[in-house]
Parts: sequence; C-alpha cells; structure tokens
Amino acid sequence: METVTKRLYEALFLIDSGEAAADWQGINDHLKKILERNEAQIVSMRKWDERPLAYPIMGKKRGTYIIIYFNADSAKLASIENDIRLSERILRVLILRGDHITKEDMEKDTPFEMAEKGIVKPVAGAAPVEVAEPADEEEEVVPPITDIDTK
Repeated sequence: METVTKRLYEALFLIDSGEAAADWQGINDHLKKILERNEAQIVSMRKWDERPLAYPIMGKKRGTYIIIYFNADSAKLASIENDIRLSERILRVLILRGDHITKEDMEKDTPFEMAEKGIVKPVAGAAPVEVAEPADEEEEVVPPITDIDTK
C-alpha cells in the first residue's frame, strides 16, 4: 500500500478585480472547490492585495491577488494545476512548495490588510535621504559668451 505524503504549498492566485468585487464569496468558493476536489486541506486563505497589472491579461488591467496555504499530496498537484488551467475565473497562478514557511509567516499582515489598518511600510533597504544645505560661498560668475561672427 502506498503512503500519502502531504506537503505544504503556497499558491498565489490572480483574479480579475471587477469579478472579485462583484462576487467575492463565489471566487472563494470556486478556489476552495478546486482544492478540496483534489483532497487538499486549506490552512489559510486571504486576500493578498489588489493592484494594477503591468500589462493587460485577457483584457483586464487590474487584478486581485489571493494567497492560499494548503496541504496536499504531491501526486495530486498536477490535477490541481490542470483544474486551475481550465478555470476561466483565474487569470494566473503561482504554486510553490512551502516547506520553509512557518505559521507566523502565514499570519503576517498582507499588503491589503496593512492598507486597511493604515500601516505604511517603508521600502526595505532604503537609506534615509539627506538634504544638502545651500553653500554660503559666493558662486563664481561666468561672463556671457559672445558670438565671434558678429564682430
């Protein structure tokens, strides 16, 4: 008898923002149905963010990102990806193995949740900007250039 090895996966789904706003519960149910049909157990499911797309995808210019952490048999992953490809509601998806992800990582605020709370996060690695003071020295005055042809 073959043993089933379930692994943790992280999936980032891209959904049309208009459809997500109009039928949020329907989108959630659709994603849950795809995963549960393939015997995956959802650990966490949250709206990650809503952003303009770098380029239109299927005519859509804005997208809503939904992040889902789930446990699934690695043999079922191909079936999950196939069901996702057949779905017309999902614009794009990225599924990664999440062995390195801790429970704290899953519970961190998403960009959407930080925006709702009014938390602005500084850009990582950005150095503080120093403003230069104006110099007290007199600037060198350069005489105007005269046109040689006029003389």
